[in-house]
Formats: sequence, C-alpha cells, structure tokens
Amino acid sequence: MSLKDSTSGKLFDLAKEYMPGGVNSPVRAFKAVNRSPLFIKKAEGSKIFDADDNEYIDLICSWGALILGHSHPQVIGEVKKALDYGTSYGLSHEAEIKIAREITRAVPSIERVRMVNSGTEAVMSAIRLARGFTGKKKIIKFEGCYHGHFDPLLVKAGSGAMTLSMPDSKGVPPESIENTILLPYNDLDEFEKAVKKTDDISCVIVEPVAGNMGVIPPKDGFLQGMREITRDNDILLIFDEVITGFRLCYGGAQDYYKISPDITCLGKVIGGGFPVGAYGGRADIMEYIAPEGPVYQAGTLSGNPIALTAGLTTLELLKDGGVYENLRKNSKRLRDGIREIATEAGVDAFVSGAESMSCIFFTPDAIHDYKSAKKSDTKKYAAFFNKMLEEGILLPPSQFESLFISDAHTKEDIDTIIEATEKGFAEVKSIR
Repeated sequence: MSLKDSTSGKLFDLAKEYMPGGVNSPVRAFKAVNRSPLFIKKAEGSKIFDADDNEYIDLICSWGALILGHSHPQVIGEVKKALDYGTSYGLSHEAEIKIAREITRAVPSIERVRMVNSGTEAVMSAIRLARGFTGKKKIIKFEGCYHGHFDPLLVKAGSGAMTLSMPDSKGVPPESIENTILLPYNDLDEFEKAVKKTDDISCVIVEPVAGNMGVIPPKDGFLQGMREITRDNDILLIFDEVITGFRLCYGGAQDYYKISPDITCLGKVIGGGFPVGAYGGRADIMEYIAPEGPVYQAGTLSGNPIALTAGLTTLELLKDGGVYENLRKNSKRLRDGIREIATEAGVDAFVSGAESMSCIFFTPDAIHDYKSAKKSDTKKYAAFFNKMLEEGILLPPSQFESLFISDAHTKEDIDTIIEATEKGFAEVKSIR
C-alpha cells in the first residue's frame, strides 16, 4: 500500500484542509524524514498503533511524557475515578495541594510551585517572574536549547526549528529579542564573559541536559560554574526541566548533578500524559507572584483535576526508584547495542545519552553543542528513520529529538530495536 492510499495518508490529506500543514505541532508533519505523517489510533505499553493498524515499538513516548509507557492501568484507573467528579472546576481542589507537596518534597530547590498548562507557559511565567524579582531586563539562553514558543527565547531554539533550518520565527519582532543574550551551550568561558559585560541580566535559562538538539549532557563543571557565577552576580538561574524533571531521576537533573537553581520549570512527566506545566523555586521569589506579589500570571485550566490526578499517580509509581533502575539498564543496553552494530556496519554514528534519553547522530565527531550537532547528516537520519519504521520501530521524526525509553519497554523490545538497526545502518550505507 502506498503512503497516499494508506488511512494515515488519507487522514493527512483531510487534515490539511482544516489545519496549518495538517498538524498541531510542526514535528508531527514528518517533513524532516521525507514522508507523510502517521496518524495514531491507540497505544499501550511500549507499543503504538497507527490508523492502518500497523504496530510499532514507540521510542517517542509522547516526547518523554510517558515514562511509565502508554495507557498505564493504574494511571488510567485513577483518571476514570476522577472523571466521575467532573472535568474542570476553575476553582481550587485538594489534588493541587497533593501534587504541589510531592513536587516540593522531591525537588528541594522548589519551596513553592505554581501549576500551569504547558512547558511554554511555565517558561514564559518564570522569565517574567525573574525580571519582576530582580528588576533587570536581560536574559541569557543557549544555542539549541528549546524553551517553548515564547518570543524572547525563539532564537536558535533547537527541536523542529533546527531540523527545518528555521532557528528564528517570523512574527517575532526585533524588539522582542533585543534583551536576549545568545551563548553557546557548554561554554563556561563565554558565559562568564557575557556576565561581565552587563549588570542588567535578570536570569539565565538552560536545559541542564539539552534535549532539543539531540541529547547533549553538560560538560563537567558547566552547570556548577554557572551556578557560582550567577550567585556571585545576583542573577537567577532557571533550569528548564520540562524534559529532565522526574526523568533522569526522581529529583530531576538538579538532583542528578547536585545543582540547586533558583527557579525550575516542569512539564511532561508530571502530567502523566495530560497537558500540564509548572514553575517553582525559592519561597522569597515565588512570593512575587499574584495574588501575593506584583507579578501577574493566571490560567483558567491551571491545576486541572484530571491532569493532576494522572500526574500524581505517575509520581507515586516512580517514588521507590525501581522504575529508574529498569530505565537505566535498558537504556544502557540500547546505546551499547546500537554503537556495536554501527561499528560492525562501518557507519559513522555518535550515540549520546543521559539515563533514559538517547540520540543517534550521523557524524564521526563527538557532539557537545549546537555547532557540532549541526554537523550530523540529516539525510542519513531520514533514511535510517524510514527503514526502522519499516521494521516496526518508531523513532522521533527529527534528528534533533531524544529517543525515550519507558518502564514498559522490555528487554525483548530493546533486543528487537537493536536487531532492526542492522537493516537501518545498511540503508544508511547506501546514502552518498
């Protein structure tokens, strides 16, 4: 069956009549891998099924949100119970307190937390809060780090924009980014130089593990040095842990690397598969938010009871640490297996990773920042993606996204993925 004749193909043609590009998020269009997108019918455990009933082992996992896998029975069960009480109140409820308490206990740097509806909203609010608290305007961000589609941060933002050669966006006026200082990720010297040039920096925002230009861990000393410099210069340090929060370990990247930021942005895992975001930090900073303080932020659906039920159930299942041990073991097995097959096939591939986040770059060189990530051969990745899809493995439809393992992935799943890479790398070898 041709792509055009498939149910997914027909749905895509229909979708384009009503939605820009036929999708609600650019990366879903599969443009970077030279094919029309899949339309999904259902998902369970480590598997996802498209509209033509094709089954795939899923390495997207809703872009990292589904750390327990799809349709976890306990999460689904608690959500069904919560639905009996209503879908949204627009008022306070007990689940808000429960998840806030759990987040503050898990992440010591967060003394107070505000729930929102997305990672973008969390970042946008955190930046406003940092400016309001410090009385300063400028912000520092790093090349290739994606912090949502917020105007001042949509500069060399990684993710889909990086794949599509669109580091910036039309509609973002120059004045929106005139207070944004852009620096290379993992370069502490450049960061220190930038701080010395001006005393008007309110905050620096960083993905502690870059997850939107592939997976790039911080160099030794990078986060620690940034923490010292920001503290010495009265600059707030914001960790964007929308991806890494509750994924690298229960306390997130800041616990993993033993760094305490001033403000943290969360999302994905804390929603258990539902739309959610949060930002939190030191009590004295968070007290600047309305209704306590002068920095305004509000949201009708913030703290939605269904989303928080799914999130709280997920966090409770993650608490004992057994999930992380399983993720660590399977992720190491996956990366080691892929590296071995790549070497045997004679394919230049750099396989990076941080716990249950992994990425395959088609380059012989090590990847440590935006510039080196851009050297990866995206044509080879597209060929690899499509061959792996034929073999029943769903990778992210972009070179610059993370492969995510969930607790539902079994040893057998990992072995199947590794075996499929033999055919995937054989396809890559044919690319000149």
